Amino acid sequence: MARQTQTMKPATAAKKLGVLLEATPAEFQEGVVSREELDALQADPPEWLRDLRRDGPHPRPVVADRLGVSISGLARAEITEPLTTEQIAAIKEEQPEWLRNERNLRAETQREEARLKAEKAGQAERPRRARA
Repeated sequence: MARQTQTMKPATAAKKLGVLLEATPAEFQEGVVSREELDALQADPPEWLRDLRRDGPHPRPVVADRLGVSISGLARAEITEPLTTEQIAAIKEEQPEWLRNERNLRAETQREEARLKAEKAGQAERPRRARA
């Protein structure tokens, strides 16, 4: 029995590649992408994919990551459209108050998550030591 090739919608593949679907070539948007094709795109990206990753426009998760804020932080700042690398650089250079606030909030959230994870790991350790 032949193994069936796994395929995905172009939107899923674009998300996995970290690019905006609307900015990809028409043949990418209109087809289906196999797991093998996705792996090949990641291993040896064609020019269009390298250009998109470098210059944008970038999807919100990439914009948020490059700015060092959460996706919710982008929404609070009313940034809902994809941004180019140039636009992201301009925001970073400008350092608006919302960006400073959102970066602080993200750092605070990450510290708290790390503290809770360490606390949980510590609690998991105690019962094992008690049995020894």
